[in-house]
Amino acid sequence: MKKQEIKFKNSSYGYSVIIGKNLLPIIPKKIKTLCPSTKKIVIIFDKKVPAKFKKILNIKLRKYKVIFLPFDASEKKKSFTSVDYFLKRLLKEKLNRSDLIISLGGGITGDTVGFIASIYKRGINFINIPTTLLAQVDSAIGGKTGVNSIYGKNLIGSFYQPKLVINDTLFFKTLPKKEMICGYAEILKHSLIKDKNFFFWLKKNTSKIIQKKSKELIYSIKKSCKIKISFVNKDVNEKKTRMILNFGHTFAHAIEAKNNFSKKITHGEAVLAGMILATKLSIINKVCDESILKEITAIYEKNKLSYTYQKYLNEKNISDLIPFLKNDKKNNDDKINFILIKKIGQTTQPNTYKISIQKLKKISKIIALY
Repeated sequence: MKKQEIKFKNSSYGYSVIIGKNLLPIIPKKIKTLCPSTKKIVIIFDKKVPAKFKKILNIKLRKYKVIFLPFDASEKKKSFTSVDYFLKRLLKEKLNRSDLIISLGGGITGDTVGFIASIYKRGINFINIPTTLLAQVDSAIGGKTGVNSIYGKNLIGSFYQPKLVINDTLFFKTLPKKEMICGYAEILKHSLIKDKNFFFWLKKNTSKIIQKKSKELIYSIKKSCKIKISFVNKDVNEKKTRMILNFGHTFAHAIEAKNNFSKKITHGEAVLAGMILATKLSIINKVCDESILKEITAIYEKNKLSYTYQKYLNEKNISDLIPFLKNDKKNNDDKINFILIKKIGQTTQPNTYKISIQKLKKISKIIALY
């Protein structure tokens, strides 16, 4: 399949998301067009990215002064301490606003580097090269950047759009199955909130995506990015409708926080569990029928993903999540703001279902029983 291009565009800003295999050679031409005054390029890269990709970039960008800065990407390193360190390095290298920062890594790297780019001299050119499926279909799209706090995940950040996003599937060659499942969670979420036809396509093709079959993989990335962009275009700064993209994430972020952001459970696995819990909550609130839960769990069972939510068939494990729900970004009062599912491809609107901690404690047993 040839490379695909999707354009993000609103009244004030626009950029392209390019999807395909072996895309790094096109970067010099893109930089020349998008950042014509750039002389210095700082590439902040996740240490886990194979060295061959850094070598390719070094060769392709030989006309520029290129500085590679390693980043030990983890939720604990996604912090102000890391931001301060890299800002000092950028200042030491005397980068101007016309120069360029490139992120090379997964979502943690992209979020952190994007935040750095947004505040360095009040904004410097930024290109995102996400290296995981999760980052390509989620965090690299939409301009949300940020770092974690002791009070929760992604609570400090900014909205800052890149000049370009390069989604190269060549990076997936070395990704373990667990990471492919992590990214697939967001692809599935996009189908559930927006496109029932895509959901039924996923019922047939999920295993091919997880097994890295190129044709199905590129199609699913393109489809997923288009869905996310459709929400972002309507609500760039996440004031209302864009919050729908957080379906399943209220529980997911609580699961991650409860587990102290341990590597034992990925963000995607937490989202897979969170979507099941949110669907059960939808049934309890009479927003959807039980048949919707059966449709969704069927795709989990067929692809051996049920392990992600088995732990939350237990009342105590659900109750233990409740204290961690309070710091979710969608909350604007003492109640928890949930996005619930009405049917495959459609959810409730933000701020429609706000549930108190007391009520959640009372219905945790019912959630477990479904």
